[in-house]
Amino acid sequence: MRGALDRYGSVSYGVLRRARNIGLSFILMVPTIAAADQVTIAALGDSLTAGYGLPAQDGFVPQLQGWLDAQGADTVVINAGVSGDTTAGGVSRVAWTLTPDVDKMIVNLGGNDLLRGIDPAVSRANLDEILATAQAQDVDVLLVGLDAPGNYGPAYEAAFDAMYPELAVQYGTIYYPDFFAPLNDGTDLDIARATYLQRDGIHPSAEGVALIVGGIGPAVLELIAD
Repeated sequence: MRGALDRYGSVSYGVLRRARNIGLSFILMVPTIAAADQVTIAALGDSLTAGYGLPAQDGFVPQLQGWLDAQGADTVVINAGVSGDTTAGGVSRVAWTLTPDVDKMIVNLGGNDLLRGIDPAVSRANLDEILATAQAQDVDVLLVGLDAPGNYGPAYEAAFDAMYPELAVQYGTIYYPDFFAPLNDGTDLDIARATYLQRDGIHPSAEGVALIVGGIGPAVLELIAD
């Protein structure tokens, strides 16, 4: 993966670039969670989900678990993130990730497809298969998108960006458009990178994860309440 990261340079999954204040819009629409049985959520993803480069307690899943606990949501979030995984890796793991005790799933894949310049049509087909598997097992999904950079040209960027919302509509999933959107808080780009990203310029720091969780958290509450 190192070579791919080097090739990708400073684009950083499109982070700190064209974010659309998505986190704020979700915060203003936090749904109410009715009393119910405990909900088990599998977070299927790559290093962004796995918590690459961070102490265990600072990763995405532990911080999301803490955020949900603070909201009074009776949930257990399972870390099904594997560093380096592409959407193809997600296809290979989704069936055994969705054990009978899993009620909901967060799908956060595609970053490594970007790093490797994989054809968006291939990534889309893989995400389609993941969502179809979840639908067949009656598991509701929160599909998390990414904002593609312009490295591979406008056609690639448009195809990549379009696959997430279109698949969300096709499968009726809850959709969170950009994992990194909350990191663009209007501060100086270099300061934001130093604060919210690790030294590799790609993976979020603990502070960055906290912002990301605050942005995506309301969408997860919506998934639980769905």
